[in-house]
Amino acid sequence: MAAPTVAARAHTAVGAPAERREGREKVTGRARYAAEHELPGRAHAWPVTATIARGRVRSVDAAAALALPGVLAVLTHENAPRLAEPDDPMLRVLQDDRVPSRGAFVALVVAETPEAARSGAEEVRVAYDAEAYDVTLRADHPDRYEPEQANGGHPGRREQGDPENVFAESTVRVDTAYRVPPLHNHPMEPHASTAHFEGDRLLVHTSSQGTTVVRATLAALFGMAEDAITVTARHVGGGFGSKGTPRPDVVLAALAARHTGRPVTLALHRRMLPSVVGHRAPTLHRVRLGAGADGRLTSVLHEVTTHTSRIREFVEQAAVPARVMYAAPHRLTVHRAVPLDVPIPSWMRAPGEAPGMYALESAMDELADELGMDPIELRVANEPDAEPDSGKPFSSRHLVDCLREGAHRFGWSRDRDRTREGPWLVGQGVAAATYPVLVGPSTASAQALPDGTFTVRLNATDIGTGARTVLAQVAADALGVPLDRVRTEVGSTELPPAPLAGGSSGSSSWGWSVHGACTRLAAALAVHAGPLPPEGLTAHADTTGRADAESPYARHAFGAHFAEVAVDTVTGETRVRRLLGMYAAGRILNARTARSQFIGGMTMGLGMALTEGSTLDPAFGDFAECDLAMYHVPAHADVPDIEAHWIDEEDPHVNPMGSKGIGEIGIVGTAAAIGNAVHHATGVRFRELPLTPDRVWEALRATR
Repeated sequence: MAAPTVAARAHTAVGAPAERREGREKVTGRARYAAEHELPGRAHAWPVTATIARGRVRSVDAAAALALPGVLAVLTHENAPRLAEPDDPMLRVLQDDRVPSRGAFVALVVAETPEAARSGAEEVRVAYDAEAYDVTLRADHPDRYEPEQANGGHPGRREQGDPENVFAESTVRVDTAYRVPPLHNHPMEPHASTAHFEGDRLLVHTSSQGTTVVRATLAALFGMAEDAITVTARHVGGGFGSKGTPRPDVVLAALAARHTGRPVTLALHRRMLPSVVGHRAPTLHRVRLGAGADGRLTSVLHEVTTHTSRIREFVEQAAVPARVMYAAPHRLTVHRAVPLDVPIPSWMRAPGEAPGMYALESAMDELADELGMDPIELRVANEPDAEPDSGKPFSSRHLVDCLREGAHRFGWSRDRDRTREGPWLVGQGVAAATYPVLVGPSTASAQALPDGTFTVRLNATDIGTGARTVLAQVAADALGVPLDRVRTEVGSTELPPAPLAGGSSGSSSWGWSVHGACTRLAAALAVHAGPLPPEGLTAHADTTGRADAESPYARHAFGAHFAEVAVDTVTGETRVRRLLGMYAAGRILNARTARSQFIGGMTMGLGMALTEGSTLDPAFGDFAECDLAMYHVPAHADVPDIEAHWIDEEDPHVNPMGSKGIGEIGIVGTAAAIGNAVHHATGVRFRELPLTPDRVWEALRATR
């Protein structure tokens, strides 16, 4: 067969609302997730969790468990295979008798069935030597310190000018505090792994946002060569950051497989997740804004206190957005951390930006009230010419356009008044959003086959975002061929290495390498004479040195959120009647999946505002809300009218496609917009999330 002809460049698949390629597999149940690989001789594991917040395991009595039918083994720190010291202490499972926090794994039961493993775990008796512990975050905690860095490598403190004195002398001042509780990722598919050894090889199926790093971690822990390990994640039921790095489930599954000589599946119970897979740490915010009578900011100060684990530092970078958003000649942003006996915090959708922008955008609304100024006009008045922190020019910044166009679509009025409908108070609110453009180096291959089709291969991970589809669109665009002629293979370490799906960087990072491989393949096909060989033609691309090169531009996505709420004066219930998001996020690669991502983020922001919250119980040292019966995520009834729109933004400075990340910016400003709308409706300013009916009702009663 003759070589496929590369079509004219006028053909494009990028931007089209293509359906997700794996959708039919998922809705028909054919998609296989990590715990659904039924290998011959497969056993199942169930962890035993610590019931103290800090201390040591004195003894483990496994006799009753081992006597149960079907129980094969009980692993403890005394008999589990030894591991090398991990970089992440969370992965140092069953290696010693230390208990760093409640819920940590202290034993593992392996049995013929999941039911037998769970029953066995209930029969394991663990005795402890408990120690004094502290799980309570306070802004005045005596152990509070300033870390050198916050998450993402951001400096813990940044100061410009004389912010304290200028704030004190400002004509108009806002000095206020906000509190965001611990939050939990809770993906639809809890963390799960299936592991088995075939001779000297380790094969793993795991629910992960990036299998390349899982393989490297397992190789280091077990003293194996990376090429002796294959890790796959063909389908992943969400992650929201909690599956961004290896979690204990994959290590325990491999330990059990090595110990028993059989394939082992470990699927964590949802109630275990808050303690062992990371969480968004609580954040205490103090925000001070100084401004002139015209609304122009003179001083911005954002101070954040958060908790971290005693065994590993993780500092939510919640003050960082204030370094990006608004022009002010004097500014202070600082993080402070309190080490406590808590599980290690980690990434949750838009770490830093989600809680940080809730505080900053709420304070901006308070400043607008003090000034008697429309909150949109206040933000427009403080639009910077360059990134305030670095001084770099923005690669593109259309925040004002998002505010203006969003206001038009939403029906925003400068003279809006709250209204009353029987017992309901109705109000509207607005907030801005930002998220950095993160891009990492990636590799990919593209193959042209004699039958006229193409295959793109790379170890990207589709965590439910539609990555397979979007990457096929990037490939079809670069090749100039119809989308249905391109196949994508992702989700295995057998494929060319690629970075994890996180930080809204997936499509921009993977797409760069796919674009490069397909561009090279198109060039090779243009000069190829005659039919293709049976193996076809293949081209490769590696964006190392380009995707990770320092940019002369400050690269961010921006957006604006609008909310209309109704607050019941009888019960304190808040209902969000309308949400509208307007975004400037570069070139949109797939209109259908992009809208889904934006709406998903906005829905998560609604949960952050109204329903989601967790507390660390000082009496027991664990999270009180540890399942979906107590930790409330939004349901369909909570989001009756939600819209996502975007501006056609051209940005040649981010990657060859001109795309920016879209997975996280949807959550960033939503909670603030809802909170601002509740204030507009009730006249009461709430500064602690979530805005549950009891909290709202008590405040309304106090104003009567």
